[in-house]
Amino acid sequence: MMFYKKYKKLVARALATNRPKSASESTDFLSAGQSSQSPPRAIIGAGVKMQGQIVSREDIVVDGLIEGSITAGDHQVIVSDSGVVKGDIHASVILVEGSVSGDISANQNVVIAASGNIIGNIESPRVTLEDGAKFKGSIEMDPDQPAQVELLSSVNVRPLKARSS
Repeated sequence: MMFYKKYKKLVARALATNRPKSASESTDFLSAGQSSQSPPRAIIGAGVKMQGQIVSREDIVVDGLIEGSITAGDHQVIVSDSGVVKGDIHASVILVEGSVSGDISANQNVVIAASGNIIGNIESPRVTLEDGAKFKGSIEMDPDQPAQVELLSSVNVRPLKARSS
């Protein structure tokens, strides 16, 4: 969610600035607030409608409409509040603020924001549903993930004693 807020702020500042910039000023502006090691990001604008399969080696922000699957492997997919995906999504981290009709599979984490709406199944080691999020489907969390094992190993287990009547 933090990346998306930075993205919106950068676009608003860029649109508010009317004067032409030199190449060095443009480069400095685009890199403001981002570390030099940030992965590239693909942004599908609010006025864009795409059909078909998307395979990406970078983070994706969906502001428009996607009719088809999105595969981003070890990267993030963000469906903004204006974004709509009618198809499956597979990525490392998935944030849904908009609408998704399809199955979601994440290697690390799925977050459904309060404005999010999902009709489909979720498979991920960690899932967060914010208060107000809409979800219809099933959630499968793999019990073999390290976070689950660490949690279980920290619990003190003691045998139950049978009561005599």
